[in-house]
Amino acid sequence: MKIINDKKDAIKELKRISSRTNSENNKKINKIVEKILLEVKTNGDAAIEKYTKKFDGYNPKPMRVSTNDLKNAWDEIDSDLKRSLKVAHNRIKKFHEKEIPPSFTIEGKHGDIVQRKWRPVKKAGIYIPGGRAAYPSTVLMNAIPATVAGVDEIIMVSPGNKEGIINKTVLAAAHLSGINKVLRIGGAQAIGALAFGTNQIDKVDVISGPGNIYVTTAKKLIYGSTGIDSLAGPSEILIIADETAQSTHIASDLLAQAEHDPLASSILLTTSKEQATEVSEELYKKINDHPRKEICLQSIKNWGLIVICENYQSCIELSNNFAPEHLEILAYDPKKILEGIENAGAIFLGKWTPEAVGDYLAGPNHTLPTSGNSRFSGSLGVETFMKNTSIIEFNEESLKVNCLDIINLAKSEGLHSHANSVQIRFKN
Repeated sequence: MKIINDKKDAIKELKRISSRTNSENNKKINKIVEKILLEVKTNGDAAIEKYTKKFDGYNPKPMRVSTNDLKNAWDEIDSDLKRSLKVAHNRIKKFHEKEIPPSFTIEGKHGDIVQRKWRPVKKAGIYIPGGRAAYPSTVLMNAIPATVAGVDEIIMVSPGNKEGIINKTVLAAAHLSGINKVLRIGGAQAIGALAFGTNQIDKVDVISGPGNIYVTTAKKLIYGSTGIDSLAGPSEILIIADETAQSTHIASDLLAQAEHDPLASSILLTTSKEQATEVSEELYKKINDHPRKEICLQSIKNWGLIVICENYQSCIELSNNFAPEHLEILAYDPKKILEGIENAGAIFLGKWTPEAVGDYLAGPNHTLPTSGNSRFSGSLGVETFMKNTSIIEFNEESLKVNCLDIINLAKSEGLHSHANSVQIRFKN
């Protein structure tokens, strides 16, 4: 794992890591995805079947998982896992219920009324990665805010394994979340189906959920005809630590990110040279017998980094510059460091709060901005599945009081008819 003790070199390396998905290869992926989306838009279900066979290796007929299969999946998982899913569901729901944005009304002294009214979208699609992977936590993190928002119908898409079977725990999480429409499809073709609609799949208003580069590219290309949550890149963690943090804890938390994906990034900013060496050694010890050894090695080799910083302030500056998806602060006084943090998707304070707590059941959403996007955006939430409308009502008196200012502003922009539309109301 690369160790750096120069701030300028660290900034350069962090920039390289942050832009790791911006490659020439993206142009090729764009062309592939554009073709898939066009076919789905033109040929509907036939295109879905074609690309599911091609990329996932199974025929998706029947496309929809029956409600009986969803119920059976819940009944068949063991009682300990049921309890854990319920605990997570309850905590996530409780947190997201606090996110519901308030509608409001302002009444002017001349009788004018202006309002903002929040409403849920009618239909939402959630994408859950599948195949060899299983992410029941992602089902909860996407379905719960949509349900809390008041969405009428949630359609879940997820690719099956080579036999076309979706993981049982994923189906159980869907049942627990109240989803009764689950489709055994994935990839860019599933995003196209949700965006455009087919005979079997309704067009939705918003699509959320993470996926591979093809799924992310599809979301980017359909945005405008359908809303999306965000464009998620590979996962990342940045840890700020001082000499009081235990190296074995740091190494474990870095590996918890590295095991996700060869493109996942694990970064440590430390004020201790000894700790930097210890963590690097501990990391490779833990990788030796790791069940996802090759993935971890690729991630750590290409996108792992340890920076030895002069002081806390230097750590804070580098962290804010990188704007990480996940930020752990393992220090004697984590709240002191927290005061300087401006950019982070989610922040985890102290040694008793490893990032895995937030992944599964703390309550806040684990769908977070990546690749520096926490500079301007935050986590998926209830508002993702809602829209707001402005309502404006003036009476004769309030328009009369404000007409001259409206006319002046309209004329300053050279918009004669804007000004006249106000002026004409007072001619008689």
